[in-house]
Amino acid sequence: MTCNCAEFEILLCDAVDGTLRGEQQTAFDLHRQSCASCDEMATDVLGVTAFIERVAVVEPPKELLTKILFETSGKASKANSPVKAGWFGAVKQFLGPVLAPRLAMGMVMTILSISMLAQVFGLEVRPLKASDLEPTRIWAGVEDGAHRQWSRVVKYYENIRVVYEIQSRLKEWADQEEQDRQSQQKDAATAPQTNTAPTP
Repeated sequence: MTCNCAEFEILLCDAVDGTLRGEQQTAFDLHRQSCASCDEMATDVLGVTAFIERVAVVEPPKELLTKILFETSGKASKANSPVKAGWFGAVKQFLGPVLAPRLAMGMVMTILSISMLAQVFGLEVRPLKASDLEPTRIWAGVEDGAHRQWSRVVKYYENIRVVYEIQSRLKEWADQEEQDRQSQQKDAATAPQTNTAPTP
């Protein structure tokens, strides 16, 4: 059994694991002796794996593990945070989570999205009054907006249907005109040639 360079690379994985047996081991050894580049690659790979096996397992110091657990548990940040003095410090400590960069950016993006949607759908932006928050007025506004949107959708659908009908009718006319022109050309080609010369 012989092997090429691609098969040698596959067998090299088994050689590293130490699972090559019989014909595969023989083919691996023969190709390694005949191919200089594959022999160099096998030497490098087997050397690296032998070096890794010789490296001793390093135990981390117990103090390092304790410090990592202390820092990641959240107790260190609470223990090291200085107490804020005065009313400004209390307000800042209370609003700290709200003013966090992710939350603040999310709030800004939400406000921007709402304002863009209001402009797209033509909603009026004006200050709210107490009467605007009555359930009947809110429901009437929602119902009115839904009816407007529904009428826009229906109008858009009807316009598309009219355009489609016009296009299909124009296509039918063009096809009919093309068929008539082709039939006239066929009739002209098949009509017998009449001799119009005067007879003596």
